[in-house]
Amino acid sequence: MRAVVLSAFGGPENLEPAVLPDPVPGPGEVLLRVRACALNHLDLWIRAGLPSAKIKTPFVLGCDAAGEIAALGSGIEGVAVGGRFAVHPGRSCGRCDACRDGRDSACPDYGIIGAYGGRPGAYAELLTVPVEHLLPMPDALGFDEAAAAPLTFLTAWHMVVTLADLRPGETLLVVGAGSGVGTAAVQIAKLLGARVIGTSRSEETLARAKALGADAALRHPPEDLAKSVRKLTGGKMADAVFEHVGGALLMNALKCLRRGGRLVTCGATAGPEATLDLRYVFDRQLRIFGAKMGSLAEMRRVWALIAEGRLKPVVDRTFPLAEARAAHEHLASSGHFGKVVLRP
Repeated sequence: MRAVVLSAFGGPENLEPAVLPDPVPGPGEVLLRVRACALNHLDLWIRAGLPSAKIKTPFVLGCDAAGEIAALGSGIEGVAVGGRFAVHPGRSCGRCDACRDGRDSACPDYGIIGAYGGRPGAYAELLTVPVEHLLPMPDALGFDEAAAAPLTFLTAWHMVVTLADLRPGETLLVVGAGSGVGTAAVQIAKLLGARVIGTSRSEETLARAKALGADAALRHPPEDLAKSVRKLTGGKMADAVFEHVGGALLMNALKCLRRGGRLVTCGATAGPEATLDLRYVFDRQLRIFGAKMGSLAEMRRVWALIAEGRLKPVVDRTFPLAEARAAHEHLASSGHFGKVVLRP
């Protein structure tokens, strides 16, 4: 099969075309012919050499995939060759206390295809998938949109619904509303009946965030973000903040919260280190949650909403698989709105 491999950690120049042996599905697995693979910022971090990922090069990146079943492993029932599916990207042991409690991402052996755990990903024509991790695609959903959904919508759902416990009538501040996970958070919050304030450095992105459902949109220079939120909310501030930028913006995002407010974070695109004034955190009794994906049960719940058309993946641009380097550069430029997708 044709693929793109990460030959060494570093820049996008280390993404190289390759021809690899076709994978063979084992018992309980199917072979998926990949029609679309969505990029995530996680791809950029893995490419740069994220130590916690524990992978070795050469390696096939790609956490999000959609395609058609090309072959069945032994013991497979309920699906057929030619069926159209997206893929739940998380992998856990299924036996530990965390897995039995439905907390898949807390499993000591938790991994993500194309990222954590050394499991190859979807920058390739073929991918083996456990049958229980297949997500049926409705006829109205295209491969690009299906591939753009799993990781970002699962992460956003886990952050907004499970961790932040956002309620109808509350206000959610979505920092970086034009990213894949940001566009998912805006939609999920609106589905819950919340008010959404989106932020971005780009006026064009802010306009698109409002078209997607955000009630208000703000530029986010750090020095005036809290002041702007205070004005928009009549002094009440945000009930929760959805954050995945990190760096200096994190403390400014915390200042946008009301007393007892919640901040959920899943990324650090502006840098992994942030300075916090802990007096502000404990005096205002703020809660800070870190998020990493979510459970298979949450994935099935959010996928049902996508299949019904109540949540809609946003695709910014597509690239042929052979142009994976250019796709990485486009994602890193932060000029996108929604997801960047590769087509094998």
